[in-house]
Amino acid sequence: MKLAKHKFRVGAISLMIALFFNISPALAFCGFYVAQADGDLYNQASQVIMARDGDRTVLTMANDYQGEVENFALVVPVPVVLKEEQVQVQTPKIIKRIDNFSAPRLVEYFDDNPCRPQGPILHSLESTASQTEAGRAQSADSLGVTVEEEFDVGEYSIVILSAKESKGLETWLQQNNYNIPDGASDLLQPYIRQNLKFFVAKVNLEKYNPDKFTSLRPLQMAYESSRFILPIRLGTLNAQGNQDLLVYILSPKGQAEVTNYRTVKIPSDVQIPVYIKEEEKFPEFYQSMFEKSWEKNNGKTVFLEYAWDMSKCDPCSAQPLNSEELKNAGVFWDDNSVFITRLHVRYNHNLYPQDLRFQETPNREFFQGRYVIRHPYDGQANCPEAESYYERVRDRQEKNAKTLANLTGWKLSEIEEKIDFVETEGNASEVWWRQLFD
Repeated sequence: MKLAKHKFRVGAISLMIALFFNISPALAFCGFYVAQADGDLYNQASQVIMARDGDRTVLTMANDYQGEVENFALVVPVPVVLKEEQVQVQTPKIIKRIDNFSAPRLVEYFDDNPCRPQGPILHSLESTASQTEAGRAQSADSLGVTVEEEFDVGEYSIVILSAKESKGLETWLQQNNYNIPDGASDLLQPYIRQNLKFFVAKVNLEKYNPDKFTSLRPLQMAYESSRFILPIRLGTLNAQGNQDLLVYILSPKGQAEVTNYRTVKIPSDVQIPVYIKEEEKFPEFYQSMFEKSWEKNNGKTVFLEYAWDMSKCDPCSAQPLNSEELKNAGVFWDDNSVFITRLHVRYNHNLYPQDLRFQETPNREFFQGRYVIRHPYDGQANCPEAESYYERVRDRQEKNAKTLANLTGWKLSEIEEKIDFVETEGNASEVWWRQLFD
């Protein structure tokens, strides 16, 4: 068949061709939702959903693959031999729904009339990735590779392999037209030592219809194992620079934790200048803030971006998922309780010598990456309280500018140029006529 050429941006923890602050809570989570920082911010981003209860796991992988479909190759270490009934393709919409629901968010508040106060004024918050069957079988045997299972799912052809040594596995993959780079054996060997199997997928060109599927759909697999891990090392082999990984862990219990790397909360609950919303700079702000936080921690930190009960949200960047959507995300338990943990990892070949290891916990503490803009009152205010109110607003604006500079590394002078500072007696030189006319 003639295959139309497409480029794909779809994430796997895989081997593929294109594979600080102390935060003090100040107010309840509320306000008007304005914008979010989701997975679309990152050029090379893998997204994975792990629904986990006890030893049972449903893993959904969205591929961040760009290139021709005939060149796609995916190799994922798995703890058990998977059969056809344990694997399916999933709709890409479920990844987007989970991402939108848990994304760091910008919210806004509006000050009340200081001459008719209706509640306390909010002051600055503390900063806180072809041979015949007989020929292939013979080759596999001589290379120490066993084809445990072989089946098609959707647009994918899948084999489950076990191997005795990594060089033989690398050779088998290359001989069977899986586009993997040379030198893969060094990263494959540790998984063979752990007796892991290999989930290997490529696109079945006879079943792939570019008119029906504009992107490769996520693969979803269900299995039982005491190992609660996510292999990321293979994804570094041919990655171009740093890769971002977003892991969404769903559990009936509470937060999931990384056990073999330090985890910190992303800086949150801080006020930033209003122009971040007005000039639609929230994505740029979040990217810069994450970059600086990552560098501050020497790139060896897993960041917690969200932890919440999925039946509610405050404020909501997207509505909670319904029961059908939760099922699509891999939730298999009858209990309606689903707690989501969103973790963000930025890694490369030189970082993270071990795969990510997790554990479930009963901790149900809520957390979200939340950034606040506060609009000063812009109506008439003729009362003795107004003067002190505008002085507080001016102080707040100045503090917000410094907070933004500290979080992002942006120049303070350039930030201050964009802020519409309120006028007070303390900056009367900017309104030179006021003293004369008053």
